[in-house]
Amino acid sequence: MPTRRTLVAAAAAACASVLPVSTVLAQAYPSKPITLVVPYSPGGVVDASARLLGDQLAKALGGSVVIDNKPGASGNIGMQAVANAPKDGHTLLISYSANHVGNPAMFAKLPWAQKDFAPVAQLTAATNVISAHPSVPANTLKDFIAYLKANPGKLNYASQGNGSLAHVGTAMFEQTTGTDMVHVPYKGSGAAIADVLSGQVQVFITTPPSVMQHVQAGKLKAYAVTGKARHPGLPNVPTVAEAGMPGFELEAWVGLFAPAGTPAPVLAQLADATKKALTTPEAKAAAEKFGVEIRYSDPAGLAALVTRETDYWGNIIRTRKISAD
Repeated sequence: MPTRRTLVAAAAAACASVLPVSTVLAQAYPSKPITLVVPYSPGGVVDASARLLGDQLAKALGGSVVIDNKPGASGNIGMQAVANAPKDGHTLLISYSANHVGNPAMFAKLPWAQKDFAPVAQLTAATNVISAHPSVPANTLKDFIAYLKANPGKLNYASQGNGSLAHVGTAMFEQTTGTDMVHVPYKGSGAAIADVLSGQVQVFITTPPSVMQHVQAGKLKAYAVTGKARHPGLPNVPTVAEAGMPGFELEAWVGLFAPAGTPAPVLAQLADATKKALTTPEAKAAAEKFGVEIRYSDPAGLAALVTRETDYWGNIIRTRKISAD
């Protein structure tokens, strides 16, 4: 005759056997290290955002997190890798605004689509710095613009690749100011900043993590930051409005995405853990060090941001005829 305890145990086992697979996955998650795929080489706002999140996300989830830099093809190599990854929440994408919303307008064919990714959370946002090599004979933004107008095509500008925010943003700057420079694309911030520091390329309009320490050390000039307020790491650098160019703003954002089809409970767990991770003192200190602003939004907020930005950047790319070639 079965005891009451035996019957209760059997009933519990029977209930567990019919739990949805997504529920079981969420209960077991994470069951192995989580990989954050960064579609760029180390350095720059995308890599910085991954690193300020990584350790704190691991603590929030009770697991481990590794960062995998997969640069190349304007971010498409890394993005394709995540689009094709198992839908279990263990391979995630740290996505950059220019690639996520710009590439669909710039490439005739992509190895991924926005629908391949489930939004988890916005992580950071960053203003941009209009910077130049000390050899450029201008010390203010007004003088820089005047020099460019007097010398069309003489200066080169760097970007992290065709369609990157540095590329599209500098094209916006040229359009706004009526100037012209030669675009030199790289496969990430590291290679770009090396050539800017050497003077082989003279101009870099990019996010603070790439140039802030070099401006602070006097190795680069900074004419202005492109946000509404001065950057705390560059307090002596004026905003574009203060420097005489009102109405021009340029900002990057970085978000966390999972492969589409990842179970909803796992996505919810990831979003909650990300929010906790970004509120830690360690994450805030890292953001200050890297020169980015923590700006969390939930999955719905990130999805709405992607929709808005896709329309905005798509229009700029088509108007300026920016291509991936």
